[in-house]
Amino acid sequence: QVQLVESGGGLVQAGGSLRLSCAASGFTFNTYPMGWFRQAPGKEREFVAGISWSGRNANYGESVLGRFIISRDNTKNTVYLQMDSLKPDDTAVYFCAKEKVAYRIGITSSEHDYDGWGQGTRVTVSS
Repeated sequence: QVQLVESGGGLVQAGGSLRLSCAASGFTFNTYPMGWFRQAPGKEREFVAGISWSGRNANYGESVLGRFIISRDNTKNTVYLQMDSLKPDDTAVYFCAKEKVAYRIGITSSEHDYDGWGQGTRVTVSS
């Protein structure tokens, strides 16, 4: 079965950086687009970034554009989220997600198009 295990969260000061990792297993990783979502207390889950199955294409939520970079290593079955210039508004639980459709052309930002989720890793940005 699909397993996604996030790591790398923690407490950081505003302006700092963190790198999240998501180790995947239970499916053919290099054929599925992957995404990162986040959910802050009292708010809905929000799309952060997505990456194509090949790693050649990426898409970002407006609030993180220019500050976060998503990448993947298909030899390690791992997807990453490099987060720079962090702001207190970035405080949330971050989830890794597997897209439903292998080899999908384009990167979807809708959580309904993802069918595998990790348990989340908490990121807290202090001001």
